[in-house]
Amino acid sequence: QVQLVESGGGSVQTGGSLTLSCAASGPAYRNNYMGWFRQAPGKEREGVAVRDRGGSIRYADSVKGRFTISKDNAKNTLYLQMNSLKPEDSAMYYCAAGTDGSWLPLENYSYNYWGQGTQVTVSS
Repeated sequence: QVQLVESGGGSVQTGGSLTLSCAASGPAYRNNYMGWFRQAPGKEREGVAVRDRGGSIRYADSVKGRFTISKDNAKNTLYLQMNSLKPEDSAMYYCAAGTDGSWLPLENYSYNYWGQGTQVTVSS
């Protein structure tokens, strides 16, 4: 069973930066891709960024140019560097991992494992 633990959330002002971390444990070799999702109150969970085991990356249009997903394979940790944050980026952010052959999915249903989430709040 893959376990994912997020950290790094917090409160920042508009234009600020945060880096989220997701530590993976268990049979991580099964993960073909890992991604970041977010969910604001009253809204559906949306995919933010995904990285596959080969290093290919895909971003949601809303975060392109501002967010960067990366992974430290030695530490088995996924990161999300978030710059130029806006109030609309405020949400609970989740790390997720998937094991099927989907190509860089940003849809919830493709993912098998989920972390507990870390809150990001951006004030204007």
